[in-house]
Amino acid sequence: MSFRSALDKAFDITQGLLVKAINSQAPTPLVEPMLHAVAGGKGLRGFLVQKSAELYGVGHDRSARAAAAVEAIHAYSLVHDDLPCMDDDDQRRGQPTVHVKWGEAVAVLTGDSLQSLAFELLSDEAVGNTDTRLELIESLSVSAGARGMVRGQALDIAAETAERPLTLEEITELQMAKTGALFEWSCTAGAILAGEGPEPMRKFARPLGLAFQIADDIIDAEGDTELAGKRLRKDAAAGKATFVSLLGLEGARARTKELVDEAEAALAPFGAKAENLRQAARFAVERRM
Repeated sequence: MSFRSALDKAFDITQGLLVKAINSQAPTPLVEPMLHAVAGGKGLRGFLVQKSAELYGVGHDRSARAAAAVEAIHAYSLVHDDLPCMDDDDQRRGQPTVHVKWGEAVAVLTGDSLQSLAFELLSDEAVGNTDTRLELIESLSVSAGARGMVRGQALDIAAETAERPLTLEEITELQMAKTGALFEWSCTAGAILAGEGPEPMRKFARPLGLAFQIADDIIDAEGDTELAGKRLRKDAAAGKATFVSLLGLEGARARTKELVDEAEAALAPFGAKAENLRQAARFAVERRM
């Protein structure tokens, strides 16, 4: 199966479960904005969950709920990130943002609902035994919270009023939390589902998450609105440091290549079974298929 086919299949599995879970929340006025929030995108985090699980012999009958959970967390973070009090974006994935369509209050509640849904999905007995479910819930709580993604968001907000632009070390720390934490969880969830240690997949996830963010900065700098699915060059206009502003375009491209090479090398122990994940690392920086 080609990488595109594998990505599409994983997306369909994850999206189908997400839509079913959201529709089960009815009757509520939040169903429509929740469905809007999870629509579109490539589902890369859910793909990483499913394919990392396959490395350990875990099928999508168990991994799909973990995949849907991380996509729900990711969608919630985007809904809140787009709010006027945060990044103030009016477009996401080529569509109007939730607060533009339904107002700020509904957008806040939509994000809250998606966050709660993620943990509801992980608590399902189909995920695994009690210890497995608790470990997934605890690790996602850490990755999504004040020690992970939310920490990165807080550092990003603080950078807007800082007296000086962030250094390369500081922006790397910020993005390893803001973007990298959910990538790390996505890549290690399969090992947790299988009752194995997550460290081998963590070595793959960390360079992958950083490469993905640098690629985002390159897309932003090169002005591909269709590929980005949102407004561009906002950080530059605000005077915020990015990997491109610190490394230059060619330096940023070189760094992504180094990181992809590092991510691929981490998969060597898994042999040919990890080919889809190798291709995912390349896709994370190329974004074209």
